[in-house]
Amino acid sequence: MADRFTAFTVTDVRFPTSRELDGSDAMNADPDYSAAYVQVATSAGDAGYGFVFTIGRGTEVAVAAIRAVEPLVVGLDVEATLADLGEFWKRLVHESHLRWLGPEKGVMHMAIGAVVNAVWDLAAKRAGQPLWQLLADLTPQQIVDLIDFRYLSDALTPDEARQLLEAAAPGKEVRRKELREHGYPAYTTSAGWLGYSDAKVARLVGEALADGFTHVKLKVGADIDDDVRRCAMVRELVGPDGLISVDANQRWDVAEAIENVARLAPSGLYWVEEPTSPDDVLGHGAIAQAIAPIKVATGENVANRVIFKQLLASHAIQVAQIDACRVAGVNENIAILLLAAKFGVPVCPHAGGVGLCEIVQHLSMFDFVALSGTTQGRWIEYVDHLHEHFVDPVRVQGGRYLAPRQPGSSAELRPTSVAEYRFPEGSTWQAPSLTLLKEES
Repeated sequence: MADRFTAFTVTDVRFPTSRELDGSDAMNADPDYSAAYVQVATSAGDAGYGFVFTIGRGTEVAVAAIRAVEPLVVGLDVEATLADLGEFWKRLVHESHLRWLGPEKGVMHMAIGAVVNAVWDLAAKRAGQPLWQLLADLTPQQIVDLIDFRYLSDALTPDEARQLLEAAAPGKEVRRKELREHGYPAYTTSAGWLGYSDAKVARLVGEALADGFTHVKLKVGADIDDDVRRCAMVRELVGPDGLISVDANQRWDVAEAIENVARLAPSGLYWVEEPTSPDDVLGHGAIAQAIAPIKVATGENVANRVIFKQLLASHAIQVAQIDACRVAGVNENIAILLLAAKFGVPVCPHAGGVGLCEIVQHLSMFDFVALSGTTQGRWIEYVDHLHEHFVDPVRVQGGRYLAPRQPGSSAELRPTSVAEYRFPEGSTWQAPSLTLLKEES
């Protein structure tokens, strides 16, 4: 009997990070890092795991969206699906009724991404490889076959994508060895959440420097006078050679962003992240032109590969920030990596959230080994929250991500954590001190 996909298990998992203001920024003052977590099981008894990252209220909407994808997957032949994951991606993304809810953006697109990522997790586990290695071992043609080039071919054709991959092939084994021995550079946001006091920021910056980080990011956007003061404080702490980037989390209008970055510039900024709406390609371009040589970075809330195409082709951003759980999974993120390579823009993934560090490290490592061939001007974001809840948590030493060794995408949560933080039934959410948080959610 053929091995087939069986029913999904979808769980609303929420962590009360708002208690300590972990993750706080100018647009999201009190997030509870959360996940609509899906297990895609097979009749053979194994499973793949994925999730939609959220910040609390609304996770139930993402759960419902994942449930809407379930009928498109249950009953499919597993081996046939894993043999053509490009076609599987199209099956889900192009389904006309669900596509209408985007198209190709928003909660439905993210839910499809969670399922796509879960099936990639399964593929890597069956191959006995971490996801980054499975992807890096694919031939250029196999990688090209994963991509939907509809809406991209005016900027990147399949032939161009293949040529980029073929050009990187000769050094793959050397880079694979380098990655395993030395890891991948990281920067940290853990010291710079907006809700933290100056004293806490100063202490955490000191700890980050001691841990080997040379690049720190601060949240800005609530009060420019506070931002100026805090950036100056951190510059004093990191010294003249440390890198400081800032993240406004979409808080500013275009002219406001230009004015505020000018006030922050004396602290020596490397990039300004999400200075305005993630959908505003023209606005990003105007800001980039006005604030150069400070770079403009965005991507964690960019809805799909088509918006990325516009940002990259128009030179509106100088740093592309993919997110493992915003677009429709591994396939679409590889398309974005290829676009970034075509336009020579470094990719520095977003990972500020539960589980995002775990998954996105695989994409950057694939990019290094099989596509870009460099880590120059590239870092993966690191936040030191909630890794203990994962079966295969990230390992960061000396300011560098160590290459995952276990098979899969590192997305699987510990069953005890799922039981404890399941919303609203989990024991954490039954605690009297969290009654108000639960009611507000």
